[in-house]
Amino acid sequence: MALPININDLIYQRTVEQNRIEYKEGWNPEPIIHSISAFANDFDNMGGGYIIMGIEEENGRPVFPIKGLDPDSLDEIQLDLLNKCNFIEPRYIPIIEPAVVDGKDIIVLWIPGGEERPYKAPEKVYTEKGGEKSNKAYYIRKGSRTIKANAREEQELISMARDIPFDDRINYHANVDDMRPALMADYLKSVGSDLYDSALNRSVEAVGTDMHIVSGPTEYRKPLNVGLMFFNERPDNYFSYARIEVVDKPEPTGHGMTEKIFTGPLDKQLNDALSYIKNYIIKEYVTKVQGQAEAVRVYNWPYEAVEEALSNAVYHKSYQIHEPITVTITPEKLEILSIPGPDRSITDEDLKRRVLISKRYRNRRIGDFLKELNIVEGRNTGVPLIVDSMQENGNGLPEFSTDEDRSFFLVTMPIHPVFLENSLSGKDKTTVSSSADVEKGTVRRSKAEIRNLIVKTLEKDGNQSMNELATALGYAKLTNTLRDVVNEMIETGKVGYLYPDSPRSRKQKICLKR
Repeated sequence: MALPININDLIYQRTVEQNRIEYKEGWNPEPIIHSISAFANDFDNMGGGYIIMGIEEENGRPVFPIKGLDPDSLDEIQLDLLNKCNFIEPRYIPIIEPAVVDGKDIIVLWIPGGEERPYKAPEKVYTEKGGEKSNKAYYIRKGSRTIKANAREEQELISMARDIPFDDRINYHANVDDMRPALMADYLKSVGSDLYDSALNRSVEAVGTDMHIVSGPTEYRKPLNVGLMFFNERPDNYFSYARIEVVDKPEPTGHGMTEKIFTGPLDKQLNDALSYIKNYIIKEYVTKVQGQAEAVRVYNWPYEAVEEALSNAVYHKSYQIHEPITVTITPEKLEILSIPGPDRSITDEDLKRRVLISKRYRNRRIGDFLKELNIVEGRNTGVPLIVDSMQENGNGLPEFSTDEDRSFFLVTMPIHPVFLENSLSGKDKTTVSSSADVEKGTVRRSKAEIRNLIVKTLEKDGNQSMNELATALGYAKLTNTLRDVVNEMIETGKVGYLYPDSPRSRKQKICLKR
């Protein structure tokens, strides 16, 4: 059985956080059984973890070159591991995957958060018979260490017994075949998993079992919610309003408002929404400074900040609450609203200080999938990235807010001050562009701005040829974008040809339609 993750990326901690990986030089039953129990308890809902046998560790990092395991010992280690896992109560068996890295044999244990937590493990794991008679204790992860839970932590762990995160629960209203093999194969290829080679030749149930997105007894196998969220074309059929809505509201009255709705697998709707924002919402302000070769460039909102905030909203929202993620753009700010608010371990003071360190995650599996796809960053790194990007761009600080009941979470990003100015005319040779309209070596503007400038030019200077229009608008030459805008305006009847019967005439000009 292959793992739904690239093993090299795992070893080098490219997609899984350091505190979710343990390296072991060899098979040492007692600490490994304790860590299996701790990862299975998943005290912070981080998604369990991994143990890699055959690699030494130093300060939480792998030591190279890899020493590996004795090839002749692999079967014996796996058999002994299975026997020792019987001591865990209730019984828990990790997913075991032998692999060869740099020519050396290793064994990777994948330990997802268990469905029957809390788990106890013997304090002493003997190599001979009698280990099962040892006192048993609860083990949890604290940072990158496995520790024995104290009395308070034991009580908290017991209270979480049946509190399985929603994304990791079985969906009894759906069938395994509701997940699409092509989407599963695309994901496995994207992350570089060895499972990809067999994904299209095996049943959805078989591949889904290996990916840990199918569960239940053999005679009644069902998908987990996270499987439907990523591998069904319309997860909103199962989780109402599991979508992203982007609302561009140029005026408080709502006049000229546009709304775009993005559905589909969570990673697709997120990428589609981000592409739309990048191409049609994000704009660049370019100021040419006299005596300076390089122009000064700022954005209404830095894309990196918007990307991180929206990705975090997809990661952390509750899919049990029937509300979408909403992105609202106004002339003054961009807001991202998700439901519900942050965990109460994040205080109001934390929100004011913009220090959001969650002790427990709402969706442990969604985070894993998004991290594997390199869509979100590691644990608790999103807010610093948002703050740094906003400050570096000159926007000022973002605001994070919720209410007393923690019923919502709102990220507010003020627009860059320069975009609040009434005029972006040519006094300082400044231009504005959206990413969709970038044309190398030219003045750059959005199509809406080009349309407005064409109308103003024709009203002021009368009929213009295409080349005259290009010059009037500040372009070095006639561009494809300008041609496209003029053609669109002709189709809508806003402008027309001066000689409509001879569109290719050298004397042809563009005129306003009255």
